[in-house]
Amino acid sequence: MQTTRAKNVTLAIAAAVLAGCASVQTPTPGDPLESFNRGVFTFNDTLDKYALKPVAQGYQWAVPQPVRNSVTNFFSNIGDVYIAANELLQLKIADGVGDIMRVTINTLFGVGGLFDVASAAKLPKHAADFGVTLGHYGVPSGPYLVLPLLGPSTVRDAGGLIVDYYGNPLTYVEPSSVSWALYGVNLVNTRANLLTTVDVLSGAALDKYSFVRNAYLQRRRYLITGSDGDGAQPLPKYDDDGVGAAAPAAAVAPASGSAAEPTAPASAPSAQAPAAASGASDAAVPAALGGPNSDTVPGQQYVPPPQRTGLPLIRLK
Repeated sequence: MQTTRAKNVTLAIAAAVLAGCASVQTPTPGDPLESFNRGVFTFNDTLDKYALKPVAQGYQWAVPQPVRNSVTNFFSNIGDVYIAANELLQLKIADGVGDIMRVTINTLFGVGGLFDVASAAKLPKHAADFGVTLGHYGVPSGPYLVLPLLGPSTVRDAGGLIVDYYGNPLTYVEPSSVSWALYGVNLVNTRANLLTTVDVLSGAALDKYSFVRNAYLQRRRYLITGSDGDGAQPLPKYDDDGVGAAAPAAAVAPASGSAAEPTAPASAPSAQAPAAASGASDAAVPAALGGPNSDTVPGQQYVPPPQRTGLPLIRLK
């Protein structure tokens, strides 16, 4: 019985990949790898539906919210070490020193990082990885790329993942079985944090692939330039002929990561970040595609502030 079920899941995933690869005859301008990307995106989404999401739901049911919060804080504190290193590489000395202070305070006074004391002390949390560092020094992003299990990326960011892996303190935990177990717990915990918001995204986005793509690229641009779009290099002009037209307007920037930049592994990575990731609610999107706990949500995203219209203000006396 279990063997038959495993075969059915495998066939469903294979069919999803083939269907995704065959669904795009002419790639969208600005997304030359769209045919391949959609196939991998469908594969990740299917794997998440039948494997990662059920595990995350069981984890959420079995583990109380305060414990899950402590797990999130623990991995966030570890992530701050690598974030600080990238901030210093970018010569953002103040941010880098602030991240080092966060690690020190949370480790000493937050019981090894289980409690986020640094945020309560008004030390802001940043987000950075080697892909952002490369972009900071002018390395072009290259085409958008969806990676199996890892989710949204670009050619530049995919190359940076190698450095990210060796820069993550979890990589050096011995024995290696413990290291991979910690990676697994982080992945499941991240996906559990995204359960509600990713479901909202799935129900609201006309074209989930286009939404995640635009959101991921916008978030990466924000991390590199510090701009939400005004005065920065524009996003590639995707002509979706109405499919997912709401995505750029609602593009924000769920889901490890991680998040977009997704999203989330499988889905959490595509949710990297991630995965790693709704257009129906601006409040829901940041949590789904990355919010305040950016390091724990691969592919974290950013919602730009509302733009001023320039209309005169009318004051009633």
